Amino acid sequence: MSVVLPVPVIQALQVVTIIGAAPGVSGLISRVEARLQGRRGPRVLQPYHDLAKLFRKEALAPQGASWVFLAAPAGAFACYLTVPLLIPVLTSYPLPLGYLGDILGGGFILSLASFLVAIAALESGSPYAQLGASRAKTFGAITEPVVLFVVFTVALLTGTDLPYALAATVRASAGQIMRPAHLLAAAALLMVILYETGRIPVETHAAASELGMIEEARPFEHSGPYLALLRWGAAAKQLILYTIFVNVFAAPWGLASSQRAPAVALAAAALLGKAALLGCLVAVIDSSFAKLRLFKITEFAAAAFLLAVLGVLTLYLGGG
Repeated sequence: MSVVLPVPVIQALQVVTIIGAAPGVSGLISRVEARLQGRRGPRVLQPYHDLAKLFRKEALAPQGASWVFLAAPAGAFACYLTVPLLIPVLTSYPLPLGYLGDILGGGFILSLASFLVAIAALESGSPYAQLGASRAKTFGAITEPVVLFVVFTVALLTGTDLPYALAATVRASAGQIMRPAHLLAAAALLMVILYETGRIPVETHAAASELGMIEEARPFEHSGPYLALLRWGAAAKQLILYTIFVNVFAAPWGLASSQRAPAVALAAAALLGKAALLGCLVAVIDSSFAKLRLFKITEFAAAAFLLAVLGVLTLYLGGG
């Protein structure tokens, strides 16, 4: 007879799954990208070794930096620990804390984490870190309306913007995925994910410092455990966005419908498999396109915004 897990344990496992598997997903993407570019590349488990090394190193702070510089990485990491409680990570049925926020609320929490990282970059006094923070907030003002329109489309499709409700609507019929409004909203969300994870259009992810980099520039002055928290948080943010895409929009199947331990374990394996496939797709996209000039990122975000708007219009025109 299989073990029945208490609801609090399942909620904790949702957070542990995201936090524990996030570096591995990043390592897999880096490995696939290296293979596509004809390089051997790092090991899939290399991010875990890097985090362990950073946690053992000494933490330094720039002269004149306030307590915000040291507190921001922990605050951002706490935000990333909160979002998995609100989205369907392992279960198809809503957990008690899943009612505390909707997709828009989860987006606000991720935005708060990004804001804290930007504030820490400003506190460092480093021109390079401040430049990365400024660019992140400037382009974030363009991508945030895209997320709002995606959420608006979701609300029109399901009557609510709760992620569990949308996932249930998609699972109700395979044809639901082929609805024009759903496809347009999902495509807009995928473009936002590509930008938010630094894969396209202007950044060279996890490479040497370049003027075109944004995400890698903000933690430029952090070191030791604080840099480890920022990198771990960035990997967790990537897996959170992947989870929202695959478990809410694209393929909300494989989730546990009961509290039995084998069902929850299979749900965790299914999530990692879907995230790995999406990561491979992202690696192919990232390696297939030449990096754009910095000012072109506004056109990329505008295209995502147009898809989201078209998703709303198709509903009113009868095509949703």
